[in-house]
Amino acid sequence: MMEIAIIGAGMAGLTLARELKDCASITIFEKSRGYGGRMATRQRGDFQFDHGAQFFTAKTPPFRKFLKPFIDQGTVARWDARFVEMDRNVVTDSRQWDDEYPHYVAQPGMNALCESMAQSLNIKLETRVVRIEKQSDRWQLLDGHGNHLAEVDWVITAIPAGQADELLPAGCSFKQELNEKPMLGCYSLMLGFEQPLSLPWDAALVKNADISWVCNNHTKPGRPEKPTLLVHATNRWAEENMELDDAAVIAHLQQETAAVTGMDLEHAVHTDLHRWRYANISKQWGDRSCLDTHMQLGAIGDWCVKGRIESAFQSGMHLAKQLRELI
Repeated sequence: MMEIAIIGAGMAGLTLARELKDCASITIFEKSRGYGGRMATRQRGDFQFDHGAQFFTAKTPPFRKFLKPFIDQGTVARWDARFVEMDRNVVTDSRQWDDEYPHYVAQPGMNALCESMAQSLNIKLETRVVRIEKQSDRWQLLDGHGNHLAEVDWVITAIPAGQADELLPAGCSFKQELNEKPMLGCYSLMLGFEQPLSLPWDAALVKNADISWVCNNHTKPGRPEKPTLLVHATNRWAEENMELDDAAVIAHLQQETAAVTGMDLEHAVHTDLHRWRYANISKQWGDRSCLDTHMQLGAIGDWCVKGRIESAFQSGMHLAKQLRELI
């Protein structure tokens, strides 16, 4: 069988692997300890945070069909949040999410969906591919110490465009496209509390502040009851302050969150921060995946479409259809 290496065990990479596993020998290489990419969940004692993607919707029939068995088994659940839009500290709109336009989360954490998708796939966790080299018409995958990881016919990156650009060789036909799709950074501030929070809403989309999102993470289905607040910085502020030290970032985001919510955050008993260098991208042009049939290289990810979980699924499905015709 044709041997394919997929770099990245997020939604895009796992979708591609599941679609091709019956017609190719596939190995997924993931630098992290777990699955999901930006569908990330962090556990700290009694506190749990979805510090990447907050929820997802299903606008297309193929994605709804894909989700149905995961909904039936309880891995995916609807989040009927009390949602508000805010102009800094003023609520401008409010509504209850419901089944008319469902918003979903995986449970007990956002990474649970990808963990379920990963079952029966050949995945090497905590394995970072740093270099690929062509030898005798096959690709050699190497780690940071020069150790040989694998020899395959095809290499597909399922990582942010900037990281794919660094890894793929200069002769790759879609290198310029990778350069033209820069992803924006983000900070995730995580706050844990011993006492219940007094906010009259579960999730807020914020404008005219240096934060864009605040949610009571514990109100999502299947989460621990310990009160938790998850805050995302705006992509603009994060990009301008990506090299700022953690303490300064935390202090500023706490100040902004207090100003927006009117809450006293001094009684938080847990504080954590995550820096996302590649977090989001606006709606894109062009194809839903990248493919170089001559060099036998490909690239997928939500960055091909738009910064959404459904976009990552669409990208993986798109390339799977193309590769099926070739292998």
